[in-house]
Amino acid sequence: MPKTLSYGQAIRDGFQYLLSNYQEVFAFGQGLWSPWYVGNSMTDLEKEFGKDRVIDSPVSELAVTGAAIGASLQGYRPIVVHPRVDFMLYAADTIINQAAKWSYMFSGQAHPAVTIRAIVNRGGEQGAQHSQALHSLFAHIPGLRVVMPATVADARDLLIASVLCDDPVLYIDDRWLYEQQAEVDSPQELSLANLGPEIRREGQDITLVAASYSLALCLQAAEKLQHEGIQAEVIDLRVINPLNLSKITKSVQKTRRLYVVDGGWSNCGLAGEIIAGVCEELEPGVWRARPKRLTLPDIPAPTSPILEKSYYHTVDDIVTGVKEMIMAE
Repeated sequence: MPKTLSYGQAIRDGFQYLLSNYQEVFAFGQGLWSPWYVGNSMTDLEKEFGKDRVIDSPVSELAVTGAAIGASLQGYRPIVVHPRVDFMLYAADTIINQAAKWSYMFSGQAHPAVTIRAIVNRGGEQGAQHSQALHSLFAHIPGLRVVMPATVADARDLLIASVLCDDPVLYIDDRWLYEQQAEVDSPQELSLANLGPEIRREGQDITLVAASYSLALCLQAAEKLQHEGIQAEVIDLRVINPLNLSKITKSVQKTRRLYVVDGGWSNCGLAGEIIAGVCEELEPGVWRARPKRLTLPDIPAPTSPILEKSYYHTVDDIVTGVKEMIMAE
């Protein structure tokens, strides 16, 4: 039977499904028993499954990630949890030079089936070292799958797909989405290899592309634009490495306009990669307007709440950008 869950509860549902059905799955990381670290996404899992399967670790991102990768090579399917993606950088060597490369270095004879969950925390005066969305950095790495669920159902089902995948997967969730609610069906075991962008709203005037929290902003913007006679098609990336642009390209062939919203920076970023990839596929005559992107300012996140309001883009920023694109023709 369908049930209503929040995004955070859906993540917990994914953990519960995996821990119930797969004895080789365990969770490992800092603060897993504390809502201060992981919100409502892992509440009481250690009571339900035991502290030997939901393991609250010392503060050592490098050691925890390395241990989990080692366990994955011995037949386990660990989920490493990093409550802040910023501090996961301490484990960058084990993720980039070990997990992502292992299968290639040993001719596919060993598969580190490890899932690395990284949580994006932003706003609330957390400042430059606690507010980064570093997805583009990790999406650059061959051999590492990167997923960014935007919907409640995907928060659960992409976690399940990630853990059941034989490749190393970086699963990135955004704390700003945790209270979003939706009705969902029973958990699904999806194949991560077959997943790609999904059209969340159909339209014919412009294609909006985003992932994670930026997708939520785009859907709200599309609703506002509809009241002004602009029908936006909204596409959820879901998986950003490997990046499949075929559905986006097909949408742009119809709308002839592309606007990409990303919670990271422009330079060498996800938004630029999407625009470049679509431009490579389409002839110049297809376009009614030059593609545009909305990203963060090219500076670290501020601490001041007043500056934060200017730093992070909003629904109105997207609406304004789309209207300017259309009116400039």
